Amino acid sequence: MILWFDQVGLGDTARVGGKNASLGELYGRLTPAGLRVPNGFCVTADAYRAALDAASAWPALHRALDGLDVTDIPALARRAAEARRIVYEATGHAPLRAAIIGAYRRLRQESGAEPALAVRSSATAEDLPDASFAGQHESFLNIRGEEALVEACRRCCASLFTDRAVVYRANNGFDHFKVALSVGVMRMVRADLAASGVIFTLDTESGFRDVVYVTGSYGLGENVVQGKVDPDEFHVHKPTFRAGYRSVLRRALGRKQTRLVYAGPGAAEPTIDLPTPEAERDRFCISDEEVLSLAEAALIIEAHYSAAAGHPVPMDIEWAKDGLDGQLYILQARPETVASRRGAQAVESFSLTGTAPVLVTGKAVGERIATGQVRRVGGAADLAAFRPGEVLVAEATSPDWEPVMKTAAAIVTERGGRTCHAAIVARELGVPAVVGAAGALGALADGAEVTVCCARGEAGEVLQGAVPFVVSRIAADVAVLPRTKIMLNLANPALAFRSAMLPSAGVGLARMEFIVSEQIGVHPMACVQPDRVASLAERQAIAQLARHHASAEAFFVQTLAEGVGTIAAAFHPRPVILRLSDFKTNEYGRLLGGSGFEPAEENPMLGFRGAARYAHPAYAPGFALECRAIRQVRERMGLANLRVMVPFCRRLEEAERVLAEMARHGLKRGEAGLEVYMMCEIPNNVILIDRFAALFDGFSIGSNDLTQLTLGVDRDSVTVAFDFDERDPGVLEMLRQAVSGARRNHRHVGICGEAPANYPEIAAYLVALGIEAISVTPASLLRTIAVVREAEQRQEASGAQEPVLAG
Repeated sequence: MILWFDQVGLGDTARVGGKNASLGELYGRLTPAGLRVPNGFCVTADAYRAALDAASAWPALHRALDGLDVTDIPALARRAAEARRIVYEATGHAPLRAAIIGAYRRLRQESGAEPALAVRSSATAEDLPDASFAGQHESFLNIRGEEALVEACRRCCASLFTDRAVVYRANNGFDHFKVALSVGVMRMVRADLAASGVIFTLDTESGFRDVVYVTGSYGLGENVVQGKVDPDEFHVHKPTFRAGYRSVLRRALGRKQTRLVYAGPGAAEPTIDLPTPEAERDRFCISDEEVLSLAEAALIIEAHYSAAAGHPVPMDIEWAKDGLDGQLYILQARPETVASRRGAQAVESFSLTGTAPVLVTGKAVGERIATGQVRRVGGAADLAAFRPGEVLVAEATSPDWEPVMKTAAAIVTERGGRTCHAAIVARELGVPAVVGAAGALGALADGAEVTVCCARGEAGEVLQGAVPFVVSRIAADVAVLPRTKIMLNLANPALAFRSAMLPSAGVGLARMEFIVSEQIGVHPMACVQPDRVASLAERQAIAQLARHHASAEAFFVQTLAEGVGTIAAAFHPRPVILRLSDFKTNEYGRLLGGSGFEPAEENPMLGFRGAARYAHPAYAPGFALECRAIRQVRERMGLANLRVMVPFCRRLEEAERVLAEMARHGLKRGEAGLEVYMMCEIPNNVILIDRFAALFDGFSIGSNDLTQLTLGVDRDSVTVAFDFDERDPGVLEMLRQAVSGARRNHRHVGICGEAPANYPEIAAYLVALGIEAISVTPASLLRTIAVVREAEQRQEASGAQEPVLAG
């Protein structure tokens, strides 16, 4: 009836269920590799069956469940409750009770004192590589004493027939009477005095497999799983971590609203939820070193389970930190069964085509869009009123709600992170969810039509009304790629993991400005010289943003490095070409603290921008912050695939000053493999390309500015927009000279404007010129691949070497 963790492993699912088999594998096989796993024992599935046999309970169970229509919610609730009663009564018999108490006494002797125990259900159809669902069965924490343990084990056995478990088995083809339940009993880690959370060895939203995703919050881990808190989040890049670079790629502070702790003696429940003090909410629950230790443990687990399966197996892992001994423990590991199973053949892309006011925001889950009427749910009693196709809005969801959640168009919760119950179920069901949307219950009225958008990066939005959107399918694997490298233009790090799964040759243009404006929001010089910021309110706002860092400068560098590093990590080892900041003065001036550092210019497009700023006394200290962030990405994170590109460089002397300034800050061209490119977007760049080629490793043609300056057309002017045309013969001649000049000097040459995507004839023209790379937005990628491949085939068929100019 009892098996200890060191007596079971992955092959024992039929005896102890998926969860306990995995615990035995962790304890018996991986503690020698350095993992810490608490000891414990399993009440076997045979013990469950024997108890039901002894009580002659099977006929009654059949009467309760045979012929049940799981879509009939009242009947489901009534008949599942009867099944639970039958099992609970059957599992109270003396032999089972004696076996549990005997094992408990041995565990107490090993512990040296009465242990606090976690009692968890482990069904023979749970946590399998092809079958997993959040919270099917019951778990109990801080169980103390023999009687309480026996009671918890009986309640676990009865939970084989929770409403949600009955529905899950019916929908997944499992026979209720062939599935048995084992119970795992393990010594608790004192996470109530520290922190706990969940680890995934992939990115849960995109399915990108080269990161470890760690979440954590204070107290026992049930709050993270159930979505009662918004946890801290961390990403670690696997390839560079394995190469010896111990660095957290990115981190996000969660609200961590409450902490689940042990209740005092005599309390009605063994645990209690307490508000987290504000000071603790405002700092990360674990250190970077602890994040890296958890990542290392996760990689050991993933490698072990992958070797056992004979193919890569991304993992879903629970962890806890003991507040008494300060050590990190692994509590559970199971194969991840949602993101890892998405087909690689196509990426479904959702895009809004209209706009509307944003009512609430939170964290996006699912990368989809849906519309529907709001239905606020305060508890189980409100579920009866829920209608299929409505948007379920709640503080947090419960596993008992899953039959109703299956019918929702979308889910919105006020609390929770990307590993909470609502997020896991939403991914499993393929519906969009916005979790951690503070104030949603107050802002969203019952019956109101809303659009739930999770397709614009990490932030999920609930918009007013039915906003139109489109859905497209982008092939993730293309049988024949063109000879010309097709790369991506990318600005938002939140889209990097998803975009990296497309068949591109890397990033031809990573725009730093998005990270500075959207994630930092502060003018670089205001970070360096905060005393020059005249507004007290702005100084206070900057201090608030930088409060977790040694200085505002450190805040700027760290945030920029995380954004750039995320893009570089997503595409590693493919090249990522980062353009240095290219704000115009009016754009810089709109940043927090920026108005006092920028001149008022009549035409910012041709003013103090690009390379002119970097060595200029008015901006050089701010440029130093950009360089520090780039060094951090390349040297500390180990992302040497990052290349640097200088924009809007007017003259040779300016180029030399910028390169000298970069070298002064540790970014010397050629050292540690650093390649420095230049945007070829000014006619003087083309005219003097032979001399610029002596200074740079390559060029990227900026077709927008090159067209503007060749034709003398302000590209921001609606009035003369009709004269802006990249197909003009003069612009085409500039393209020809730029490409031929770069090739003549054996320098890389690409183009990063949208002209090749918008005009197939320009793409064909560039291919004939011999351009090496064309960089477009993700939405244009497949179209551009097709156009370029066709142009290459025509060129090969005709044997043409030189293109014919249009016009």
